[in-house]
Amino acid sequence: MSAYTELLADLEAEYQSLLALLRPLDEAAWDLATPAEGWAVRDQISHLAYFDDAAREAVTDGDAFLVFVADAIEKGGDPMEEHLVRGRAISGSAVLAWFEQAHEGLSGALDGLDPSARVPWFGPAMGVMSFVSARLMETWAHGQDVADALGAERTPTARLRHIAHLGVRARPYSYVVRGLDVPAGRIDVVLVGPDGDEWSWVVGEDGGSGDGGDGGGAGGVVGGGGAASVRGNALEFGLVVTQRRNVDDTSLEVTGGLATEWLQIAQAFAGPAGPGRAATGS
Repeated sequence: MSAYTELLADLEAEYQSLLALLRPLDEAAWDLATPAEGWAVRDQISHLAYFDDAAREAVTDGDAFLVFVADAIEKGGDPMEEHLVRGRAISGSAVLAWFEQAHEGLSGALDGLDPSARVPWFGPAMGVMSFVSARLMETWAHGQDVADALGAERTPTARLRHIAHLGVRARPYSYVVRGLDVPAGRIDVVLVGPDGDEWSWVVGEDGGSGDGGDGGGAGGVVGGGGAASVRGNALEFGLVVTQRRNVDDTSLEVTGGLATEWLQIAQAFAGPAGPGRAATGS
């Protein structure tokens, strides 16, 4: 099985995990508030459905997708308004059907795609592997908000490595989207996955391009003297870089000013700077 085929299988597994939470819901549960301010369960799922539809078009008709993006920018206003309005005007079961149809369309478009291709998106074009990983990350992150709303506990899986990798690689974006320069310096990231495996990255100096390295310690030797570092549980790191938890509510060991500053603004997802989540003690 190729790396791309494995990634598609992980995306499907993440989707099925979320469906297992959604399918038993009664109508009232679709309106439960999630930790994202102003967003109910239905809003989280209409968001995923809308962007899965957009992702399918980006893969199948890149030119049409770029016209769609240009029109959206020209129109201005709240970029989230369209799909939130649509999702709030229909039943929860209809939102679920929309999500299922959108995911099926995206999965069909991704099947057999050249892993070396690039896909247009909101902002710079993305490599196919990163593009699929981003859809997995979004499914997992919005699924976490749904789980929190329902009081459900999700079993962590090795799919967290995709989310951690995106979070590491997105460090420069976390600064650029806020109009900040990316500070020089090295950060070691060493995480423990759900099965006890150690995953490591080198960010910045001695880590290659400074975009988070290639994972698994590629691009540098983790543990070098004097480097800033982030160490700990991969689930907690994933929650922080997707802005589902404040780093102060985790047991992550964050050493050095570079690492501390980064995790206060870390953002693995595209779009404007996210507001993050306040620490529970604040």
